Amino acid sequence: MLNQLRQIAIFSKTVEHGSFRKAATALHLSPSVVSHHIASLEEQLGVALLYRSTRKLSLTSDGETLLASAHAMMDAADDFFTAATNQTQQLIGELSIALPAVLQRSELVNHIGTFAKLHPGVKLQLSFSDLRADIIQDGIDVAIRMGWLRDSSLKARKFYELDRCVVTSPAYIKTKPKHTTLEHVESWDWIELSPVGLANSFSYPAGSKKTFRPTSKLQVNSAYAIHQLVLNGNGVAALPTFLVQDDVASGKLAQVLPNIALKPVSVHAVWPPNAPKGGLTSQFVKYLKKSTAIC
Repeated sequence: MLNQLRQIAIFSKTVEHGSFRKAATALHLSPSVVSHHIASLEEQLGVALLYRSTRKLSLTSDGETLLASAHAMMDAADDFFTAATNQTQQLIGELSIALPAVLQRSELVNHIGTFAKLHPGVKLQLSFSDLRADIIQDGIDVAIRMGWLRDSSLKARKFYELDRCVVTSPAYIKTKPKHTTLEHVESWDWIELSPVGLANSFSYPAGSKKTFRPTSKLQVNSAYAIHQLVLNGNGVAALPTFLVQDDVASGKLAQVLPNIALKPVSVHAVWPPNAPKGGLTSQFVKYLKKSTAIC
C-alpha cells in the first residue's frame, strides 16, 4: 500500500509539472524512475493514465478520475501536517483573483465571500472578465478558468463541471424546421464566446457522441452579451444552465435539442508554479475545492 501511495503522489506531481523530466527534477528523481513508477501504477490498475507524446502529456478519463483522488489524498496529508505542527489557521495577506464575468451570479462567489468572512486578515481583489488574463504578466495570484486548459506550466486544480444547454429565442426557432436534428443546428446562426470558441461535444441518449464545430455569425467576448443577443433573436448559443434556466422556464428562451446532452465545461483554478506550498494561495484554492465539492 505504501508503494502505491508513493506512485500516486509521483503521478500527481507529473501531471502538475506536465512532463516526466520536470517532475523528476522537483522530486529529486531521474525521469526513468518517474516513468517506471507511473507505468507500474498503470499495470496494477489495468488502465492507461496518461497519453504520452514527445511534446506533452495529457490525461485519459481514468487518469482524471485518479487525479481527483490523488488531490484529495495530498490535501488530507497537508491538513494533517498543518494540524500536527500547530500552524496557525489565521491567514493574513492579499490575493488578486481573476474570474470569468459569467460566474458573477454563480455559487462560487458565495464560497469566496465565506472564505473572506472566515479570514478577515486576508484582503481579496476580485476581477471579473470574460477576457482571459495573463497570470504572470498581470500579477494575478489565482485565476478561475472555464473550459479546457491550454498547455501550461501553471499549477491547476479542477473544482467542478458546469452544465450548459443550447438555447435560442422562440421567434428564431420558428424559422427553422419543426423536426430539428443536430445536423440542422450545426448550420444555424451561432453566437460564439470568442475567448472559448465553439467546439462542442454532444452525447445522444444511447451513449454515442458527436463533436462538431459550427461557424459563428457573431463573435462576442461577454457571455452576458451573448445571452442578450440570443434573447433578441440573433441566433443560437451554448450558455451555462444557471444563466438561462429562468428564461427557459418562462418561455423567453427555448432549449434546442433538450434530449441531447451537451458536454459540461470544467471550472479550474490556476496559479503560478512558484506559489509557496501551504501558503495563502494554496489555502484559498484548497478551501474552494472543498466548498465546491459539497455544492
